[in-house]
Amino acid sequence: MTAVLRTVNRILLGLLGLVLLLFGGSVLAVGLGVKPPSWWIYDGPDDVLLSDARRTRWRADDWWWPVVIAVLAVLVLLALWWLTALLRRHRLGEVLVDTGDGEGAVLRGPALEQALASEAADLDGVDTAHVHLQGRRTAPEARVRLLLEPHVDPGTALHRLTTGALAHARDSAGLAALPAEVRLNAVKHRAERVS
Repeated sequence: MTAVLRTVNRILLGLLGLVLLLFGGSVLAVGLGVKPPSWWIYDGPDDVLLSDARRTRWRADDWWWPVVIAVLAVLVLLALWWLTALLRRHRLGEVLVDTGDGEGAVLRGPALEQALASEAADLDGVDTAHVHLQGRRTAPEARVRLLLEPHVDPGTALHRLTTGALAHARDSAGLAALPAEVRLNAVKHRAERVS
């Protein structure tokens, strides 16, 4: 769901930005003296964007105000949905652990995140580790960000993470799989002088 929301967010922002850029650029171009096409709503530097005649054109018609209110209500609802989707916490609150006896136990998501981050930070060459769990309680997914020391091979660090910390978290929670997205960054450091 997060990837879909991220894609929708980028598409909507891109389209909105493109429309605003084209409209604003065309108004600026006409204001600077470029001759607009005959169908364009803005005729020249002395013209207003929305004249009184255009603004009050359909005000007397019965359908005008219900349509305006309906369109604005839909836009407000879409904006509120978009805002709540962006602000909603995507962090997994708990993980369901199969105890093998037909019952289940619940493991707090932040506790598993902290244990996984602590074990990942203890790996050789890892400066800092951040873990974020998402997905469903029966099938969690981990997003791991490691800050590596300058001398560490990223492939080795990734192998140690997957065979160590991630495998331990998967086994201790009794999960069949624990898919992970791992981002590796290097610690900023000063260049070493060679003499």
